Amino acid sequence: MKKIAIIGPTASGKSDLAIEMAMQHNAYILSIDSLSIYKEIDIASAKPSKEELATIRHFGVDEIYLNTHFDVAIFIKRYQEVYQKAQKDGKNLIIVGGTSFYLKSMTTGLSDLPQYTQETKQQVAKMLHDLPTAYNYLNTLDPKYMQHIRANDAYRIEKMLLLAIESQLTPTEWFKTYPPKPAIKAIEIFNIDVSRELLRQRIEKRTHKMIEMGLIDEVAMLEHKYGRDHNAMKAIGIIEVLEFLDGFVTKEEMVENIITHTAQLAKRQQTFNRTQFKTAYSASLEYLTKAISQTFH
Repeated sequence: MKKIAIIGPTASGKSDLAIEMAMQHNAYILSIDSLSIYKEIDIASAKPSKEELATIRHFGVDEIYLNTHFDVAIFIKRYQEVYQKAQKDGKNLIIVGGTSFYLKSMTTGLSDLPQYTQETKQQVAKMLHDLPTAYNYLNTLDPKYMQHIRANDAYRIEKMLLLAIESQLTPTEWFKTYPPKPAIKAIEIFNIDVSRELLRQRIEKRTHKMIEMGLIDEVAMLEHKYGRDHNAMKAIGIIEVLEFLDGFVTKEEMVENIITHTAQLAKRQQTFNRTQFKTAYSASLEYLTKAISQTFH
């Protein structure tokens, strides 16, 4: 059994390439996309069509509802289940998607974390009402670790507060005591290299297609059913539609905002992939197709 990963910025053609390679090389597909995991987020996530999903067995797509908790630790467990199933079924495995942080977490590993008591959770929730003070508290406690966390990163500040208060150790001390364990020891990674100009064109085309397919109605349905508090409701493509539904922008401005914000995301993804996966094979779609086929032979 062989496993590979295909990464690249949004709208670069990852899903199509993965499906083509999976059909040719007897593989399952595991999606690493933070939106495609959710049922009912179909258009905003640009997930493969029902026909494509029926052609090749996909995992990590349409697995949970929006109000279900999901994080990278749960995803790593899911990867281990899928890997074992692929082995059992005599299949290769192609990991593909835009949330490269998941892949990075699988290759570098995550540290075990303590079980948080209700008292700790309540204390942290109270501290988070004043984010600057909470950040300064952690910065005083562990300046070495906090230099990698921005003062407005509420998600990571909350995680470090929970860890520090529950364990009575600094984050640096905890992660030294409980080092990360990689879920993937070795994997060939293929990165789609695409020019910014071509990517912008693809993003524009895809955005207009999403509008035609009913993106506005999908977001309205999701908001009615789940509200706006879930992280997924803050994703690009959803938050801009909510601004339009609230009357803050025109439809034309909404479309332009989606295109601009998606292009900015693509730029961040390209930077992350380039700096975090230094041994990845980067090339255009045409050359990647050949390189991946050689890997499976």
